[in-house]
Amino acid sequence: MDGQARHGPAVMHSPEDIGFMQLALRQAQAAADAGEVPVGAVVVRAGQVIASAHNAPLGSHDPTAHAEVNAMRSAAQALGNYRLDDCTLYVTLEPCAMCSGAALHARFKRVVFGATEPKTGAAGSVLNLFAHEQINHQTQVTGGVLADDCAQVLQAFFEQRRAQQQLNKVPLREDALRTSDSPFVGLDVPFSLSHFTADLPALDGLRLHWFDNRQDGQSAPYVYLHGLDGWSAQYAAQLQSSEPVIALDLPGFGLSDKPKKVATHRIAWHSQVLNEFLASVQPAPVALHAPRVMAPILAKLALPVHWLDMPSLPAALRDAPYPDRGHMAGPRALSTLLAAPAPTPPPERS
Repeated sequence: MDGQARHGPAVMHSPEDIGFMQLALRQAQAAADAGEVPVGAVVVRAGQVIASAHNAPLGSHDPTAHAEVNAMRSAAQALGNYRLDDCTLYVTLEPCAMCSGAALHARFKRVVFGATEPKTGAAGSVLNLFAHEQINHQTQVTGGVLADDCAQVLQAFFEQRRAQQQLNKVPLREDALRTSDSPFVGLDVPFSLSHFTADLPALDGLRLHWFDNRQDGQSAPYVYLHGLDGWSAQYAAQLQSSEPVIALDLPGFGLSDKPKKVATHRIAWHSQVLNEFLASVQPAPVALHAPRVMAPILAKLALPVHWLDMPSLPAALRDAPYPDRGHMAGPRALSTLLAAPAPTPPPERS
């Protein structure tokens, strides 16, 4: 095996290997966005991508649905042949024994991976299936291509997961509900961008959720707020843009905790939560975007406000946070309160 990301002199990798590994990294990010461990793979023949895939064991309920296996299956179907002996497999993480064995059975010419896997890697870390001369096919293996980038995607994912696990330990108030993960399985939700807090005084122990697409955390964001019949997932397009974006769920909405009593959801309380949240964001937000129906909640903001029309959501994604009527106290309460006569909405500020 050549070029592994181990101690020793740096190894120069070809522009071709780097380019195809970057494509595999895109697949890894897609896996993270789907809540899967972020590993991506592409199959290449004669300089052309034949197939690409990412980890999907959770969504497919299939323990074999690793990125490599998914990519191999797609490539074999595309070529009409299970033997991929003139192809190269690029994968962001050193393949396990199952995937290494599958690559040997497929008779790949090369396997190129990014980060090493010290616990289950079967291309040199724990064992090296490719080094057995008794096997009737020999596959060239190159490791360490964009190793730091591949490792960073995994590190960020598991850091976020650990933070999520800690927040899951935040006790749920007896007067509130918390939507489980099950309604979101198979839906396109950018969980890798999720953040939570229970520290704002107005929350009094409730857990607040938002999506944040800032990679460095150092850019002043634009904050997006949902309307009465939506939640932060409606801003998926903005979250996928290069603009720094935060999409917030008020208490009772989306992935935030949901007080059961309609009476809890007062306009003044939601306004206080929003103001405390905005004050906690660093650097300070540039502006807030929201549908005009939310104007009474935003009346006391010093932040510039821009009104917008809410993007639509597929029904399954729109309804996922609200599996029953008990989870809908927030939308029901604000729909009543914000439909009542109210002061003239503040003009758009810039």
